[in-house]
Amino acid sequence: MTSDESETNERSSDSSHELKKKKKLKHKEKKHKKKKNKHSSDLERKKRKKKKRKNSKERKEGIKKTKLDESVKDEDIPGPSVPEDLLIESSKAKAPMTKEEWEKSQSVVRRVYDETGRSRLIKGDGEILEEIVSRERHREINRQATLGDGLFFQNKLMKK
Repeated sequence: MTSDESETNERSSDSSHELKKKKKLKHKEKKHKKKKNKHSSDLERKKRKKKKRKNSKERKEGIKKTKLDESVKDEDIPGPSVPEDLLIESSKAKAPMTKEEWEKSQSVVRRVYDETGRSRLIKGDGEILEEIVSRERHREINRQATLGDGLFFQNKLMKK
């Protein structure tokens, strides 16, 4: 190897080393910018959320005020008055059930007979329960149900 070749090798290795350093530096700067942008975007997002909350609170307060104003106007108008009980019930009909109301409705079990003569136990708003009975009672229920099914089928045929 001659001295010229060794110099060019050294220069190329130096230049490649410098290039690597520059790349690393650029990479670090990019990372830093990303971090900065992410932090600022988080802050902006939080500010927007706060603004939204504030606006929704103001809207709600505005709605309440207008409702109060309307109720005052309604009192000035002559005519039949609506009892407060009815107003409360009608507003509750639109509102979701409380846990207590739901549990109360679910605790009600009723026996329903369908057109075939079968009886079913229905809990609350539609859950069908299984009734536990003795073997003899089960056979009797099946006989009655089969009879009912047959009568229902015959009635349907006669109507056609």
